[in-house]
Amino acid sequence: GKEVVIANAIIAILTIGGQQLFSFFTFSCPCHVGQNLIYGLAFLGVPALILLIVGYALNNQTWRLIMGKSSHFERETSSNWLLKCKLLCFVLCSITGRALVAPVTWLAVTLINGSYYICAVSEYVPVHYYGAAPNVTAAERSRILATFPCGQLVPPELSRARDEVILLLRYQSQVAGWLLIAVVVITVFLSYCLASCFSPLSFLHFRYWNSYVHNEQELFDEATEQHSRLYAMQNVKKFFGFVPGSENVKEIRIPSLREWQAISGLAFLKRVDKEHYDYSLLHDWALKERASGKYLRIDEDP
Repeated sequence: GKEVVIANAIIAILTIGGQQLFSFFTFSCPCHVGQNLIYGLAFLGVPALILLIVGYALNNQTWRLIMGKSSHFERETSSNWLLKCKLLCFVLCSITGRALVAPVTWLAVTLINGSYYICAVSEYVPVHYYGAAPNVTAAERSRILATFPCGQLVPPELSRARDEVILLLRYQSQVAGWLLIAVVVITVFLSYCLASCFSPLSFLHFRYWNSYVHNEQELFDEATEQHSRLYAMQNVKKFFGFVPGSENVKEIRIPSLREWQAISGLAFLKRVDKEHYDYSLLHDWALKERASGKYLRIDEDP
């Protein structure tokens, strides 16, 4: 849908901006043998991995999948099991596709930039092709190559070889970045085509179903907010003796020290029976205790 496309575009733009700021303020190649590869790959892979995990964590479908339970009223048949497997695969693919937007954008932008790739693989370039440092040992050649990302450390006689090596590595990095983008775009397009081909709904019916699910979720969220507010209001009224927001409050209840202690502190979700839970300490108190105690009358005209 349009909302998904817009959300993915916003995520990609934010990732690109974050990558540029991240590179400008933090990236500085060590230009040392054995450290360039680790440093470059860390800047390539670790942020992408973090973005992937955040993408999974911020997707409501992830937690719906983890916390979802099968209905006890359904009979487990082979057809139901097959349908659940198909649904599980579809949801996992959908979640993964959304979660991959930011890390793939990060990898593509960093590869097109080229700085991380140049830092990571500079010491492994076959520099003898450029006629640079032909009479040195392999260890010395690796040390010289490791300094290529840092132009100020390269001897003047190797400046031309360095420029050629940097151009080669930047070319490789940018080609890899564009290939990654092309593969992702083709994969997404083919996935949508396959999903449309195997969909049991027609085009207009699918649009109607998508609109229905969206509206149902919005209405459910509104009902959840109102229902939980009204339910919580009853418990608060029982504790304080009046409804929050009321203009004509005749009297208020004065909770005792024991009652204040009963609703204070930390608590987990508490199971009352097979079908119900206590959501908070105040909820637990309201279900167990009677609303007796001291009341104080409030004058209407102070």
